[in-house]
Amino acid sequence: MAGHGSSWDSAPTSPLPAGPYLGDTGPAPGDQAGWAPPGDQWPAGPPGAGARYRGRGRAGRRHRWLARTAVVILGLILLGALALGGLLLVTPSVGDAPARAQALDRQYGAAYPGPAVPARFAASLVSTEDHRFYSEPGIDVFAIGRLITGRIAGRPDQGGATLYQQLAKMLYTPGRSGIATQAEQVGLGIKLDLAYPKWQILQMYADVAYFGHNYYGLGAASCGYFGVTPARLSWPEAAMLAGLVQAPTADDPIAHFAAARARESHVLGRLVATGHLSQAQAVSLYRQPLELVGGPPRACTVPSTP
Repeated sequence: MAGHGSSWDSAPTSPLPAGPYLGDTGPAPGDQAGWAPPGDQWPAGPPGAGARYRGRGRAGRRHRWLARTAVVILGLILLGALALGGLLLVTPSVGDAPARAQALDRQYGAAYPGPAVPARFAASLVSTEDHRFYSEPGIDVFAIGRLITGRIAGRPDQGGATLYQQLAKMLYTPGRSGIATQAEQVGLGIKLDLAYPKWQILQMYADVAYFGHNYYGLGAASCGYFGVTPARLSWPEAAMLAGLVQAPTADDPIAHFAAARARESHVLGRLVATGHLSQAQAVSLYRQPLELVGGPPRACTVPSTP
């Protein structure tokens, strides 16, 4: 037995090559940072390959983000279209709008129909209250978007009611408020745009608007404040009257002259912004004195044509 043992011990051996296989001749993979197999290192690839791979990754993420954004926008547009369709179904017809305007004027002792809306007042009103009036379909999507984002951000009401919606409020939802009422006014505004030409919308608006100091309708306000018919209004007078419709009691020029002048200045600025007046003209017009009559509407007389 001993001889067998001696022969095994003296037999030639072929030891394993030094490396990670034995555990005592070098680190195993993962035991040392930067380890690489013996011999050639991992191929580094062509110059700039890493930057190209990273660029492709960023481009892919950007494309996915754009695709998701497009889907969200399309979904919102579809929801908006469905909501508008629902509003048009549930809101009443506006075929009786002129009759409602006439009833309001009769209630407040104003003439119906009133005098034609002059160009200066129309420009002042549109520039201040709804500068997209002649191009919008009864609804201003930009103003509504601004209103929604303002509410989400907690900012004060930025406004967004078109002249159509304001007219709908006066004719169909007076004294009511809330989101549901505003939504109804949007639907009614679209219907008003579809049913009546622009000039008739302005005419009905001017006939039923309240201008403060117990003056209902443009004719009564023009004669009561300035003693002239609407056709004879100067730019400063037209600007002041257009500014009153937003807050007719607070800006009543008889009771609150400074506030009325501030609104007049704002309207003149809007006329500059919309291209009806130059800055120099607006400044010159604002410096003109305003002579308030403050009498009853019947005191109005038509000046002779020069």
